[in-house]
Parts: sequence; structure tokens; C-alpha cells
Amino acid sequence: MRKESRYLRRKFDTWLESWKLDPTHKPLLVKGARQVGKTESIRHFANDHYDNVIEVNFVFQPEFKQITADGYKAERVIKRMSALDPMLRFIPRRTLLFFDEIQEFPDVATTFKDFKEDGRFDIISSGSMLGVHYKQIASIPVGYKTDYNLSSLDFEEFLWACGYDSAFVDGLYAHMVERRSFDDMTLDLMDRCFLDYCALGGMPEILRNYFDRGTFEGASALQRELFLAYRDDVRKYAEGVDQTRILNVLDHVAQQLAKENKKFQVSKVAKDARFKDYRGCVDWLKDAGVVNVCHAMPFPELPIGGNQCEDKFKIYLADSGLLLGQLDAESERDFRANRNLGTYKGGLFENIVGEALAKSGAPLVYYKRDDSTLEMDFFLRNAENLVPVEVKAGSSKAKSLRTLISSDHYPDITWGIKLVKGNVGFANGVLTLPQWTAFLLKRLMASP
Repeated sequence: MRKESRYLRRKFDTWLESWKLDPTHKPLLVKGARQVGKTESIRHFANDHYDNVIEVNFVFQPEFKQITADGYKAERVIKRMSALDPMLRFIPRRTLLFFDEIQEFPDVATTFKDFKEDGRFDIISSGSMLGVHYKQIASIPVGYKTDYNLSSLDFEEFLWACGYDSAFVDGLYAHMVERRSFDDMTLDLMDRCFLDYCALGGMPEILRNYFDRGTFEGASALQRELFLAYRDDVRKYAEGVDQTRILNVLDHVAQQLAKENKKFQVSKVAKDARFKDYRGCVDWLKDAGVVNVCHAMPFPELPIGGNQCEDKFKIYLADSGLLLGQLDAESERDFRANRNLGTYKGGLFENIVGEALAKSGAPLVYYKRDDSTLEMDFFLRNAENLVPVEVKAGSSKAKSLRTLISSDHYPDITWGIKLVKGNVGFANGVLTLPQWTAFLLKRLMASP
């Protein structure tokens, strides 16, 4: 008999506990792309923290779209729900109402204001494609809800699933802060864990299959299935001619990451394609949680916010496992067999780092000087400096990084980070770190 799949611990779990403990907590709206674990995490939390849970799924229970027919007052909504299912129990102060798949009925969010004022029941809602459905909500309850964006598992959560606790991660972080090399055993262990994670991505279904089987069996097929499911979502939720344009953008992400110049070029997506016609398509995919957009900086200086070119950007898939599902057969074999992070001219590894930074809450920006070869993959900031981050699939030299640090033209830059296949080191203003430390870089920026 096959053992039951275990729950994969998430950082969201701790956040939910803090949300519930706050006596002023508001109805919660959990957004995120499909299959990132929203429903599973909410159910896990609900079953541990509430005596009574009422779950409504607007995909499988479309009849519940009637619950606002008499208005948005909590009392009227509850009465309607009870009429639809007389077995439901509404126990004040002990009941969670969980509205799932609300992209099918986004108007339910309009009830949140009165549920908050009523105060008898906690509300959590979730759904995919919510970023593109707000316009359908009759009255967005500004000030009466809390939003949370859930992504697929990051590398730290993957390490938890592998059996390494938070104390272990803190130990890794201490090496980065103190600029101490890792011993060979730790370096080898983390390299292997990281490459496994890169091969899988962070989607819970794929990871659960991996941990249950102890092998990579079925991972490629699941990655392709999920990518096709994302394409189906575009057909279902996008309107009119935008469907074709959005799919054109999505299908060209991998191809354009394979170029030396990874700037996303709309002109390569379709014949006579113009940026003004495709701008909304990129925003649609970003709002849906499917891609991360990395904007160019006109000049590398602080502040990062507002210092971005709206019409020059790179596009990364929000989960690198989905990118693997898009690769041609030769490139996929190259990575899986040889664990070559340089696949697609380093585009795969750049996507992985962009994903790690985005999941940690860091903004994604890059720089490419038009009149030279000077370019930088990413930038972070600490209290005083703009910190360039150069991504190396191997361990090659970092000419652009050295130029940014040494030149008087970039006064906000005094040091930088190079991610390599190697160990910790520091010389000439360059902090060299192993590739797998990307998930800790934003935390490093907060260290004194």
C-alpha cells in the first residue's frame, strides 16, 4: 500500500498563524498562479485552527454564485448559503468561511467589508488569475481585506521538505554574512540539493511526486502538463484578440532567454508586432502570476523604485520547472543528464535566480549599456548602496561587475555579488557566493 503524501511545509503557514492571532485581522484574499498550493495550505491551516470550516468551491459548486443575490450583507449571504445547504453550521467566533476558486465569482469579495464589520466569522478566499479579475468585482473592499501572493515553493522550503530545518539554513546564512568558506561536504550537499530543485521547480504536485517516489520519474511530463494548463487558462480567462497575443508572449519566453541579448523583443513574437499592442499582454501574464518581469534601468543608481524603463525588460517564468517543460528535447536532455545550468546560454540559470529573488520579495531590474558590452543581470540594495548581482552558470570572470565597482561613473555602487559554481570568497569589492545562495540574497542586504 502506498503511503499517504505528506504535507509540504510553507512559509505561508507561519504567516497565516500570525494573521489569525491579530485581533484586528481582515478577510484574507490569497492570490497566485494555479497549482502553487493555495488550497492545500489553507485547508491545512483551517483544520488545525478552527472548530468549524465551511468551504465553497465556485468551480465545483457553481450554485453558490447565488449567495449575493440578496445583497452583500453578511447576514443575507449566510442565509443564502444555509438555504443552498441546510447542513452547514455557522458557529460565531469558531467558524472559517473558505471561498475557493473565486476567479469564477470575484464579486464575492464585495462581501468582505460587511463580514469584517459583522465580526462573527473569519474569511479566507483564494483563486488563480485574480490579478486580471479585479475589474469584475462590483466594489473592491479597500481597507477591509488583506492580500497575500503565494508562489510555488522556494529553495528554502525545498530544503525543509528534504529534512533540513531553519537552524540549518541560518547556518548557511552565517557563512555568507561572515564571508566564511563552506566545507567540501556542505558544498557538495547543497550543490546536489540545488540542482535537484532546479530540475524540478517548486510546484507542489511535482515535488510531492518526487518525495513520494524518491526519483524524478514523471517530473518532465508533469511540467509539460502544467505549462499546457497555463495556456488553457489564457484561453479561458483572457478576452478577444488578446488570447492570441498573450499566448504568443508566453510561448516565446524560453526562445528569447536562449539569445545572447535576453531583452524580450516583441518584434520577434509575431509579424509586425508592436510594443503598444503587447504591453497589456505582458501585464496580464504578470498579474496572473505566470511570469516575472525584469525591467531595465536607464542608469544604475538609487533608488531602484521608479528608476526603470517600462518598454525594456526581460521575461522569466515564475517557476523554472515550467521553463524546463518548454525547452526543446535536446536542451532538456542536456540539463537533466549533465546538470548544465548554462542551458540556453545561461538563460535557465538566470531564470532560476530571477525566480529566487522575486520569491524573496526583491525587485527585478537589470542594466544594459547601449554603446558597450557593459551589462548586469540583477541589482539589489542595502541601506547605503546599489549592489549589482552577476549570474554565472560556471565560474567565469566578471568583467562588467568589476567595471561597475571600480568606475567613478557609478557612485552608488561600491561592491557587488557574483554567483558561481564555487565557494564563498571576497576580493576587490566582489563577494563570490555559491549559486544556491540566491534565495538568501535579500536577507543578506538587511544585515548590518
